Amino acid sequence: MTQQLPEAPEAEQTDAPAEADGDAPVETDGAEDTPDPLAEFREELWSQPGDWYVVHTYSGMENRVKANVESRISSLNMEDFIYEVRVPVEEVAEIKNGQRRMVKRTVLPGYVLVRMDLTDESWSAVRHTPSVTGFVGHSHQPVPLSLGEVEAMLAPAVEAEVAAARSGGSAEQPKQTPKVEFTDFAAGDSVMVVDGPFATLHATITELNIDAQRVKALVEIFGRETPVELSFTQIQRV
Repeated sequence: MTQQLPEAPEAEQTDAPAEADGDAPVETDGAEDTPDPLAEFREELWSQPGDWYVVHTYSGMENRVKANVESRISSLNMEDFIYEVRVPVEEVAEIKNGQRRMVKRTVLPGYVLVRMDLTDESWSAVRHTPSVTGFVGHSHQPVPLSLGEVEAMLAPAVEAEVAAARSGGSAEQPKQTPKVEFTDFAAGDSVMVVDGPFATLHATITELNIDAQRVKALVEIFGRETPVELSFTQIQRV
């Protein structure tokens, strides 16, 4: 006769906690979820419809032209062809009476950027806007900017907004700035722009502001000499 072995007692179940697996969520401080405004700007720029064209205006009329074009877009029902009008700006430090303050200045004096689908009608709507002297390039077949060029022109405004947000949105407090007594630059000097939207371009200095550490210079943009303001740190001798 075969002897049966006694059955092993059932193991007692316990309420021991299960080991955490590698897929368990890890708490973070939320920093990784903070959106990058510059990255969002680039992504939006590269996904938008239309091409960017440069429109030449009378100097000092850039914002007026922007408003006029936007008004004509509505009155001529061109919303499906002309999408956006921008005046590139940057925030720079201005020294006045020994006080430093941040001001916004036009990056491209005498120019406005328009994002549009080029047709005879959209061309005419923009070209015949008051204070517009024409498109940059061929009169009726202007060449659009590359997105890299557009990014370089519009990014300074985004960077200024980011800097303002990081400082709590408050304007930078004016402060005394030591007077600079000496500079290597002089009116008439040829220099290379090494920073900003005009990087790699040659410029000719026309005026210096030693206290503000800035120069006025002529830079060839879109086939014509354009006056711009640059800081000493943005240029170097050639």
